[in-house]
Amino acid sequence: MAGQLKEVRNRIKSVQSTQQITKAMKMVSAAKLRRAQDAITQMRPYAQKLQEMLSNIVSSIEGGTTLALAEERAVEKVLLIVITSDRGLCGGYNANLVKLAKTTLSEKYASQLTKGNATIWNIGKKGWESLAKAGYHTDPTFKDIYLNLTFESVQAAAQAAMKAFENKTFDAVEIIYSEFKNAATQVFTAEQFLPIPKVSAAANTKKADFIFEPAKELLIAELMPKILNTQLFKAVLDGNASEHGARMTAMDKASENANELLKSLKISYNRARQAAITTELTEIVSGAAALQG
Repeated sequence: MAGQLKEVRNRIKSVQSTQQITKAMKMVSAAKLRRAQDAITQMRPYAQKLQEMLSNIVSSIEGGTTLALAEERAVEKVLLIVITSDRGLCGGYNANLVKLAKTTLSEKYASQLTKGNATIWNIGKKGWESLAKAGYHTDPTFKDIYLNLTFESVQAAAQAAMKAFENKTFDAVEIIYSEFKNAATQVFTAEQFLPIPKVSAAANTKKADFIFEPAKELLIAELMPKILNTQLFKAVLDGNASEHGARMTAMDKASENANELLKSLKISYNRARQAAITTELTEIVSGAAALQG
């Protein structure tokens, strides 16, 4: 009985120690989330307006002007830029992004995957580890961007993707990332990066009639890469905020589960302790009765 009590006490101490860690991690994630949320909240309207303007420009261009980054061609080789996190303990965040990447390749680019013409660039170590282990053709060049998350570091990845598309190394580029809504909600998204998508004919968006100054070709050549850099940076900031939101939620749930487990363990401990006391009293009474007899 004493051994059972000691085992329960050790389990209670272990759960309490784990709960202290999960509470601390929740507080750290909450602090990081505030900064990450401010960054994406300020960035998103700017990035969305630039993307809308870019799509309008591409849609309004008539014959005679060639836009290398908007060239639609038969997709023989495809690139996915998969944005995950560097660390775990954030619920199903990374697993859902990896699953979306696999689904996109198997459903949308099945023939390219079969031929070995599907490549994945990873931003974040967790995605790279999972997809490389699963046997996909991955490139870890940009996986450590979160160690120094700046516009310049993300811009390097965007420019590399644009150059590869222009050189026809890839015929299509998509971004797999998590769009941040709030701490408890992330929307896992596959978004076309290249070729630059045009405004859908079915969309209610009114095409803009642009007056170009200086020359159209010069302005577009300067504007397109800048907007695409911003688009990828926005996706990375979305992913960064989503990661901290997912981790904060996961640690909050873990702390709640630890509370429930502690309640259960304390009830078990009290029952075992009561049983031990009852047994001792019974032995004392039986011993006294035997002496009297």
